[in-house]
Amino acid sequence: MKSFTHFSRRKWANLNPNLNIQVSHEELEKINSHGDVLSIADVRQVYEPLVAYIGIMFEQSKKAEKSKADFLKQAMTKRPFIIGISGSVSVGKSTTSRLLRLLLQRTYPDLKIQRMTTDGFLYTNNELKVKNLMSRKGFPESYNMQRLNDFLTDVVRGKEDIVYPLYSQGISDIVPDKFGHVLSPDILIIEGINTLQLPPNGTIVSSDFYDLSIYLDADEDLIESWFLSRFNELMEQNKNNPDNYYYHWAHSNRKEAINAAKEVWQSVNLVNLREFIAPTKTRANVVLHKTRGHHIDSVYLRCY
Repeated sequence: MKSFTHFSRRKWANLNPNLNIQVSHEELEKINSHGDVLSIADVRQVYEPLVAYIGIMFEQSKKAEKSKADFLKQAMTKRPFIIGISGSVSVGKSTTSRLLRLLLQRTYPDLKIQRMTTDGFLYTNNELKVKNLMSRKGFPESYNMQRLNDFLTDVVRGKEDIVYPLYSQGISDIVPDKFGHVLSPDILIIEGINTLQLPPNGTIVSSDFYDLSIYLDADEDLIESWFLSRFNELMEQNKNNPDNYYYHWAHSNRKEAINAAKEVWQSVNLVNLREFIAPTKTRANVVLHKTRGHHIDSVYLRCY
């Protein structure tokens, strides 16, 4: 992390320009993903300074775009400021992206803020089976990177209505005949494990499209415990939902189910983290480091 400036939580909190964004405990509870923990203290000490930093980067980006358009004697293209959020499975990307969307919308009520995930650019389970990639689901080669690249190209070109596929954790697959829409936002938040990754062939670098990238970091053993805790919670929540992916596990031997989850972590998620996700950490602009209880104890800003 030589190319980063390190801030302890206290030092980072001291940068807070006292935005005092109004958010309730009930809103934070709705934002929390399975097993995540958010508090008003997190908002004040960690996320408000981050929102202020994003605001600076957003203003600089818009000024640069206007200067370039003026120089070229061209009209400005309405393209969104894109924030990429990356990190391991179960590290809290969805919680962070949802919270940032809420805080940015409260700070900039005149701006349109959207969020989405890259999960929809996974190949369908049927396609993964044909490609013999089901055991590699989540790895770079399991994503349709050309489709993601085409999507991001449309975003930066300012296309008004951009359609993208949706993924459901409930069925653990792409949702048939259902799509999301990016509708000319001012800020677009994109979260996913592959946000900063280089594709297998090295020809498409999706992170080149982002104006700011955030990586959520934590020790491997902690992430594993969060993954298993989430697995347990999802089994419990879906024990009466036969259409859900976790229904089968909820009605199997609980010890065998947990052992199966541990095997998935060891053979898939941990390997993916070590080989393809963690190595991209130094490509992020901001790294949020977590300890037990999803407590953020350090913030790192890339110097160059």
